[in-house]
Amino acid sequence: MKEGIHPQVEAVTVYCACGNEIKTFSSRSDIRASLCSQCHPFYTGANKFVDTAGRIDKFKKKYNVKA
Repeated sequence: MKEGIHPQVEAVTVYCACGNEIKTFSSRSDIRASLCSQCHPFYTGANKFVDTAGRIDKFKKKYNVKA
């Protein structure tokens, strides 16, 4: 491998908005995430469904869906 072309990799901490901290290695020094495996609905099983501006009703009306 060529010398001097690869970024320096160091141990960093990734901070999630939920307060979880994850230790990993990266070429970036500061990493902040909005979701992680501790708070993401796919991993927690807590699906939170938000219908902003009645999009579902608008879809059902447009395509005449009965449900």
